[in-house]
Amino acid sequence: MIDTPPGEEDGLVWAAHRGMGALAEKMGMRFEEFAIDRAVATMPVEGNTQPYGLLHGGASVVLAETLGSIGSMLHAGEGRIAVGVDINATHHRAVTSGIVTGVATPVHLGSTITTYAVAVTDEQDRPVCTARLTCLIRAASR
Repeated sequence: MIDTPPGEEDGLVWAAHRGMGALAEKMGMRFEEFAIDRAVATMPVEGNTQPYGLLHGGASVVLAETLGSIGSMLHAGEGRIAVGVDINATHHRAVTSGIVTGVATPVHLGSTITTYAVAVTDEQDRPVCTARLTCLIRAASR
């Protein structure tokens, strides 16, 4: 059975226990805050760059999807899971070093669909990427 979250009040504990997933861990993401109404994580630029030495746009998208997916899982509750069905991203500026921070906030929290807006910023709080993730909520498989 899939391990579903215990509830919003235990979001950070659940996420830390369960982990972010192999890809997010390889990318060096760190949880800062996880609740239905706000999910925050950081990620280093180093190790997540494209050939020109810039933060890879796909890395920003992975950060956004990780945050929105776990926020959606917390909303889904016991016995249900959330799976991403659509993501889009606009890249605003290049980053070559340091840490980026992603903050996900809900746009829509329905019984079968959730949508999160995710802002990725650099260490000077300048916009790096804006993304939107939509997840489908369904019953957990056994």
